[in-house]
Order: sequence, then C-alpha cells, then structure tokens
Amino acid sequence: QVQLVESGGGLVQAGGSLRLSCAASGRTFSSYAMGWFRQAPGKEREFVAAISRGGGSTYYADSVKGRFTISRDNAKNTVYLQMNSLKPEDTAVYYCAASRLTAGSSRAGYDYWGQGAQVTVSS
Repeated sequence: QVQLVESGGGLVQAGGSLRLSCAASGRTFSSYAMGWFRQAPGKEREFVAAISRGGGSTYYADSVKGRFTISRDNAKNTVYLQMNSLKPEDTAVYYCAASRLTAGSSRAGYDYWGQGAQVTVSS
C-alpha cells in the first residue's frame, strides 16, 4: 500500500511557475514508476508526465513538453512536477499516481492515487 500526498498547488498568473510535490509513504517508493495527471472541470483526467523507477526515463504529454519537468528523489520518497510558462489552459486539479509496472500515459496502469492539488492560472 502506498499513500500519496500532493502539495504546492495554488494561484499563479499566466507565464508564471509552480512546483508540485508528491510525498509517498512506505519504504518501497523506488519500486514504483510515478506519474502526474490532471483534470479540468468537465473534462476527463489526462496524462501530464511520468518517470521511471530510477528517474532515468521521463515522458510528457505534448501539451506540456518543454514547459514542465518531472523529477524524483527516491531518498526523500518524493516526486516533483516543475511547471513553467503556465497557461490558463493548465488550470486543473493535478494528481500524482504510482505504478507497480511501468511509467505510462494510461490511467489504468496506475495503482495508487493522491487526493489532488488545485492549480489555477489566471490570464
């Protein structure tokens, strides 16, 4: 069992930056691939970024490529999402998720989810 807690959300102006953190419980954090997803009001939850167990491989949705960076610190049981050049369309609840298999873009591949952190980007 893994418990995930996101933090770092908030309100920011367009063009600004935020960094989300996701702290995981347990001693087996490094055995999970991690991902970030987001859900805007009235829309499906969508993939944002993912990172492999060791952090050597990362994957991004086209909509955030070049602006967002996913990273992890296995010693701190934490995964991060650095978000730069934010746009109003990035407004959503952001969720981190843990996968026992592989870092992918499908929600079905993730076993544990955090409660979400609100990110609001004003124009």
